[in-house]
Amino acid sequence: MTTDMTKGRIIPQLTEFTIPLVLGNLFQLTYNAADSVIVGKFVGDDALAAVGTAGPIMNMVILFISGMCMGAGILMSTHYGAKDYKLLERQISTSMLGGLAFSAVVALLLILFAHPLLLLLQVPADIIGSAKGYLRIIFLGLIFTFVYNFFSNTLRALGDSKVPLYFLIISALFNVVGDLFFVVVLGWGVPGSALATVLSEMMCCLFCLVYIKKKVPLLCLGKKWRVFDGSILWKTFNYGITSALQQMCVQLGKICVQTVVNVQGVAFIAAFTAINRVDDFAMTPQQNIAHAATTFMAQNRGAGKIRRMKQGFLSSILLQVIYTAVVAVLVFFGARPIMQMFVSDGSEEVIGLGMSYLQLIAFMYLMPAATNTIQGFFRGLGDLKVTLISTILNMSARFLAAWLMVHVMHGGFDRLAWANFFGWVAMLAFQIPMILVRWRKIHNSSSC
Repeated sequence: MTTDMTKGRIIPQLTEFTIPLVLGNLFQLTYNAADSVIVGKFVGDDALAAVGTAGPIMNMVILFISGMCMGAGILMSTHYGAKDYKLLERQISTSMLGGLAFSAVVALLLILFAHPLLLLLQVPADIIGSAKGYLRIIFLGLIFTFVYNFFSNTLRALGDSKVPLYFLIISALFNVVGDLFFVVVLGWGVPGSALATVLSEMMCCLFCLVYIKKKVPLLCLGKKWRVFDGSILWKTFNYGITSALQQMCVQLGKICVQTVVNVQGVAFIAAFTAINRVDDFAMTPQQNIAHAATTFMAQNRGAGKIRRMKQGFLSSILLQVIYTAVVAVLVFFGARPIMQMFVSDGSEEVIGLGMSYLQLIAFMYLMPAATNTIQGFFRGLGDLKVTLISTILNMSARFLAAWLMVHVMHGGFDRLAWANFFGWVAMLAFQIPMILVRWRKIHNSSSC
């Protein structure tokens, strides 16, 4: 069901749109979390480390595809808000055809070059074989990842964040069952975990396609699916590549930090894998609130409702503060049981490392809440260069701080939390002056 966000009460609209996004991403994260928990519990720390070292490459590729779809989604939201349905149809078909071709080529290249990529990450020799097998199986299913992300972003651009959630819940549950069957029952280890993930994504994609065919007339384009407009593709590429590069910069920064972690030993790697999963769960809702604000602002920008855009931004700030206060308390006081979910009994070293990080980062979660909200503001305005530059500053500062404090100064695992802190400081130092200038411009235009 599509939703016109250019009218109605703002906070209920943002909340209603955000909740399915949050739940959907939490279920999406269960793909990786289930892999980590089940592999760590039933195969061992080496297998957990293998999945963890493969994760940054896998996530970078998926986030690139997601970023391209997100960029296309911003344009779709604008066309939908302006009620220009003919242009919207051409936007949808062109983005779909271009994305399919791109995903197929990227999947082939990544399957061929999985081993050299892992060597660049300085993955230990005793786990590189398992990590390579995991990645190659994951990349075989990359086309399903694109199709689901494309239709999810399209539905969200039209104001529907609920339906993608329903499909994702089903596939996430299927992934957990598949992990248990392939890893625990059949004993296939890391490859079994990757196979479960691919099959889950295929199911999610299939359900989405069937629903659209039956329930969303606007997306039943028939022969119009063959329409390919080069000018639209170029504009979509400009939007999408900036958004995708931003997503990739985030993951590239994590990969760079991973290279620092990888030379510290298996316990460091295993703990880093676990805390990354926790951070994903903690910070993803912050990103979802920002994504809701992006859709809200893009639709209202298309409709020319500047004052309502400002109100939407302020409402998203309020939602961020409420959520972040809750999650910070949960992570701080639940650090030990959270880490115990990821490791087998007796792995006190890994648990201790993870706790030292989590009980520090909990006090810092308000910073990514602020950066994500500002990112959502600029995405909604269509100014993706600001989001890209701020992300580059964030990840560069984070990697430099991690390298200095952990590798050069031989600091403890908790220094990784401080590395995140310095990254967010660098990001906010750029974002705050930019948003103050843009806010004044919007205020002046809305006053005219």
